[in-house]
Amino acid sequence: MENILHEEYFRPWGSYICLDAGSNFQVKRLIVNPGGVLSLQKHFKRSEHWTVVSGKATITLDQKEFDLGVNESVYIPLQAIHRIANKTNSVVEIIEVQCGGYLGEDDIVRFEDNYGRIAENET
Repeated sequence: MENILHEEYFRPWGSYICLDAGSNFQVKRLIVNPGGVLSLQKHFKRSEHWTVVSGKATITLDQKEFDLGVNESVYIPLQAIHRIANKTNSVVEIIEVQCGGYLGEDDIVRFEDNYGRIAENET
């Protein structure tokens, strides 16, 4: 897997920067704009660990929804349905650590998306 470190990728909900990557891990900084919502999704080949480093994020994990503040974290198991939303007026920043045998952006199944990306393969 080829990664370009520290390049910012823009999405309708905000952006992300790949900070580090190896054969079975990838570390990203997610920047979720006020009102931004990532798609409700799952992955077949990777799990994720999210730690909030700025702001307050609303997390959906399977059937639960809860808030995480600065220095709080959650583990997203393989195939768990998940989402990040920013319901505040301030930017939310999350450090995401992905672990798995395949970390490509095409390992995603979308269930809902506020930006019409159900059929697309992007975070």
